[in-house]
Amino acid sequence: MDIVFGPVPSRRLGRSLGVNNIPPKHCTYSCIYCQLGRTDHLTVSRRKFYDWDFIVREVVNKASKVGLSNIDYVTFVPDGEPTLDAFLGKEIREIKKRLPVRVAVITNGSLLWMDDVRSDLQEADWVSVKVDAVTEDAYRRVDRPHPSLRLPAVLGGIEEFSRAYHGILVTETMLVAGVNDSVSELEETAKFIEELNPAKAYIAVPIRPPAEAWAVPPSEKVVLSAYQIFEEHLGDRVELLIGAEGGDFVIDPDKPVESILGIISVHPIRKNVLIRLLADKGLDPEEVVDRITRSGEAVLVEFEGEEFLVRRLPGRKDLSNRRNGL
Repeated sequence: MDIVFGPVPSRRLGRSLGVNNIPPKHCTYSCIYCQLGRTDHLTVSRRKFYDWDFIVREVVNKASKVGLSNIDYVTFVPDGEPTLDAFLGKEIREIKKRLPVRVAVITNGSLLWMDDVRSDLQEADWVSVKVDAVTEDAYRRVDRPHPSLRLPAVLGGIEEFSRAYHGILVTETMLVAGVNDSVSELEETAKFIEELNPAKAYIAVPIRPPAEAWAVPPSEKVVLSAYQIFEEHLGDRVELLIGAEGGDFVIDPDKPVESILGIISVHPIRKNVLIRLLADKGLDPEEVVDRITRSGEAVLVEFEGEEFLVRRLPGRKDLSNRRNGL
């Protein structure tokens, strides 16, 4: 197993050099949607998995091979929960001491109630914290935490970290059909995230084979509803992570379909706005919209009296007869 991999392209982090500081699969959660499958070692005990200086050397060696100009972030994104590594803070400090790089950590946030974990993450320049649910039932069902973890303590730790952290804080919420995607659940989650004041609040859906076959994406209409609810609380800081790399509302007239598919991976677009954008580029709006929907990669969804173009979600073909309550 490679401790350091990449750089890989990331919409959030640019060119990311990954650090796999946790062997598979030691985690505090056994999330139903995890692409790595069920957790073999469910634990909340921090310990040494690898020598900290070995990890640092591997990062330095890899950086020298690929060139610092090709790295935007060194990112701790392992096959488990990165904060289980008792030497995480020291590794981050030593990497930044030896290389002029920014360091990111993608964590589920479950151990932020621990003083030493919050201290370790203060060393990072960018931290992503998972907030899948804020009510007990949904939290237990979607994240399947270690039995010792208590949701109020987990949420309290995330709040405390957000108040003290001086770097870039983002959140990620993974939605699973029928588990944490009800209007009431989404409202409570959005309210909690609003209090954290993140730079970005990402909404994601399972796009790779999950630990449980029934952990599937909600419908496009539910995702659109979630986006609207989050937007009410967080404004333009909300983004979707549901497909290909996206960008701002800029359409390449030579590649309109590809441009629009990239945009709606991040932001659903009102049909009337899209028509205006296409017309401004000298394109036939109805023809382009028809091509996009016929491609099967996007659908028009009516929501609160308006039509939106939304990226088609993976795994929806098997759910045509399901009801998800929204």
